Amino acid sequence: MRVGIDVGGTHTDAVLMTDAEILAEVKTATTSDVTSGVVTALQQLLTSSGIDHSQITAVMIGTTHFTNALVTGRRLARTAVVRLALPATSGLPPMVNWPGRLYQVINPSIHMCHGGNELDGRPISPLRRDELLRVAEELHTHDIGTVAISSVFSPVNARLEEEAADILLAELPHLHISMSHQIGRIGLLERENATVINACLRDLADEIVDGFIEALHTVGVIAPLYLSQNDGTLMDAEYTRRYPVRTFASGPTNSMRGAAFLAGNLDCAVVDIGGTTTDVGVLNGGYPRQATGEADIGGVRTNFRMPDVLSIGLGGGSRVTTAPVLAVGPDSVGYELTNQALVFGGDQLTASDIAVAAGMADMGDSALVRHLNPSMVRRVVDLMADQVAELVERMRVSAQPLPVVVVGGGSVLVPETLPGGLAVHRPEHYAVANAIGAAVGQVGGSVDRVFTIGARTREQLLDEAREEAMRIAVSAGAASDSVKIVDVNEAPVAYLPGGVRIQVHAVGDLEHTPAGQA
Repeated sequence: MRVGIDVGGTHTDAVLMTDAEILAEVKTATTSDVTSGVVTALQQLLTSSGIDHSQITAVMIGTTHFTNALVTGRRLARTAVVRLALPATSGLPPMVNWPGRLYQVINPSIHMCHGGNELDGRPISPLRRDELLRVAEELHTHDIGTVAISSVFSPVNARLEEEAADILLAELPHLHISMSHQIGRIGLLERENATVINACLRDLADEIVDGFIEALHTVGVIAPLYLSQNDGTLMDAEYTRRYPVRTFASGPTNSMRGAAFLAGNLDCAVVDIGGTTTDVGVLNGGYPRQATGEADIGGVRTNFRMPDVLSIGLGGGSRVTTAPVLAVGPDSVGYELTNQALVFGGDQLTASDIAVAAGMADMGDSALVRHLNPSMVRRVVDLMADQVAELVERMRVSAQPLPVVVVGGGSVLVPETLPGGLAVHRPEHYAVANAIGAAVGQVGGSVDRVFTIGARTREQLLDEAREEAMRIAVSAGAASDSVKIVDVNEAPVAYLPGGVRIQVHAVGDLEHTPAGQA
């Protein structure tokens, strides 16, 4: 039996599943420390189901811990940034375009060293061991334990990053090192930024993973822990410690995977309406469509793998204002919904109050919203429907209309038909689709980098990429005999003769661990 948990901004949802059957589900308020909310959700789930703790074989969690840490600028480790590029790139040092607030929080130790490669793989300059030894000495002096290493065009040739990491680890074996060729794509500054984000979260990743394991033990569950990645797959606890950045935007992808499972539709638009935001994405073959461009995370430009999702501040806790103009959100009462919304005896007019007044939802005390003007209520309902329909329309890439599946506890905010005649499918268990998406997840591995053909054939390059993606999936916790390739894309690189960008995605089933063993 599996437990799936998704920690959102307003609610923490949990489900207990065996194969395709949902045995129990709970929805609890997210707590300020998040982890205690997970304990509460687990306790309620086990109590309501009557299942013995020893029957649980795995626990999957989708978390906002790391995204929240970056956005708020809290609990980020001081990080050393080593760029291998001199004499090139000195005009734009690392983290040059970061928001001042985050830069001050991380207080980076910046090191520009010789190295790097041209776009065709030729070296810019040799790696200098003496420079890296001086870096190690400074890290030791200032007690800095996490390092981000980047090199020009390392997705074409990663050797220098790996050599630099070996030199630093030989001097300081305790270092947490993140290498840019394992994190981001072509584009030095954006890839380097993504690597710095991963590095500054490494200490927190240890703390969070240990906290989740302790939470499981607190309620008597001794089973392997997996966390959701932002491509709709899972990674085990140890992999999460190394790549916490891969959890970013895992909430929407969990909901999309859960929607595919519940609706039985592998190709559709998924609208996930929670307590704070509405996220719209597209499923292709049951997995979220990936964004192809840059992603802005907390004001930092990055280019690592992210789902193609559009979001607005519309959710069950969104505040509704009537003056000077009618508006819903983006401000939200968040996890204080059950204290501040009118239907729960509060004094804030929220989207949930509108849904109850319109007869679209049943929560709290409907008598507390009977005084609302019916005309105003209808206008707000129409406004919310228009906003959701616009997001779905923006996600279309062809003239063909997309089937629309609506999930999330806040999905009661939209009517059965959206403007434009789009029929809405709201499947059973829609309120906990995010937790279901976590529970049914497989373990994934992806490769997205530039290969140079040279003496090798196209098929040899594809085979190399496939094998690498499968190795990554196994290292993330997949059973080796279950891993298969689900997606392969290739495109020539115009500025690199003989260069081809290859993207491969592999998935596999969880490595089996008997119940009661971690």
